[in-house]
Amino acid sequence: MEKIAVIGLGYVGLSNAVLLSINNEVKAVDINSKRVELVNSRILPIQDIEMEEYFKERKLNLFATTNIYDAVKNVKFVIIATPTDYDPNKNFFDTSSVDSVVDSVYKVNKNTTIIIKSTLPVGYTQELQKKYRDIEIIFSPEFLREGRALYDNLYPSRIVLGSNSERAKEFAKLLSNGAIKKDVPILFTGSTEAEAIKLFSNTYLALRVAFFNELDTYSEIRNLNTAEIIKGIGLDPRIGNHYNNPSFGYGGYCLPKDTKQLLANYHDIPQNIMSAIVDANRTRKDHIADMIIAKKPKIVGIYRLVMKNNSDNFRASSIQGVMKRIKAKGIKVVVFEPVLKENEFFGSEVIRDFKKFISMSDVIVANRHYKELEEVSNKIYTRDLFNRD
Repeated sequence: MEKIAVIGLGYVGLSNAVLLSINNEVKAVDINSKRVELVNSRILPIQDIEMEEYFKERKLNLFATTNIYDAVKNVKFVIIATPTDYDPNKNFFDTSSVDSVVDSVYKVNKNTTIIIKSTLPVGYTQELQKKYRDIEIIFSPEFLREGRALYDNLYPSRIVLGSNSERAKEFAKLLSNGAIKKDVPILFTGSTEAEAIKLFSNTYLALRVAFFNELDTYSEIRNLNTAEIIKGIGLDPRIGNHYNNPSFGYGGYCLPKDTKQLLANYHDIPQNIMSAIVDANRTRKDHIADMIIAKKPKIVGIYRLVMKNNSDNFRASSIQGVMKRIKAKGIKVVVFEPVLKENEFFGSEVIRDFKKFISMSDVIVANRHYKELEEVSNKIYTRDLFNRD
């Protein structure tokens, strides 16, 4: 059993904390005292099916605190899972939260090994290691879905460590021991290669979303059956029948910022595809908005800002971009979103009464299919063809 600290209790941090607390002693840190209190009461502060089950049914050696200095003393590993976001002004990720945590850990415990799970620009860890030479810093990318983060840690596609050191091997073993899946592929690389794996993986997924969305745009304008075309393409085993359900665009915690960050890393390198992936998402939202505006609605209802079913996240969700474009044309927009506690969302009224919402909306816009909307299917605008993803 090892002593481990996890800094940041979002999807990445909390799923790692739960996974590792099955066999180890874990102290988790967050600046949000309410979130800390919920975790210690075994009330899940985020929406995740498997984590909910583990909180209720498993005995976890997990304690949360707001005191980072107390948490990182005498631990072998410190996992950093604080948020990083793309800063359009700097044309680079804002890594200030990671910088701050690394500096705090360094002051308290130089014998620990820092494992960074936050998404980083390519080359960041190498530069950080030069600054803090007498403490080992390893980047280890995450490949998690919102709402299924613990599942993806219990059944990981791969474990990647940006180091080949003994501590890196020890940490990889801790992750694989916590997983239910056996014989998980483990890859030890350079730190910069590990950072590249994360950004290129997410950018490829964004490329796939953009491809099938542009196929759908073509079909919608030409009045073709998108589902038949996609099914026919997917029968080619090199393409496959997965991750191909049209949407309003890619959004969420990772894909928008990671594609832009990777594009920024290409500032002095020839490319065409990376720019096209970023541009395609804007074009898709333009098209979706145009299709809705063409229906000449007086009031457009936005049904759910979240990305998909079983999620509480609407950060950078594509439907928000569609919503802004519709409002720019002077069309009234109302929102139905149970996750929201505010009465307004970016100047649009939040309607809490579902019946009132559907009766006042001329068009109801939904990125994904919801069973409760079936009674008003004649009002629905969605591009969800397969009722998944």
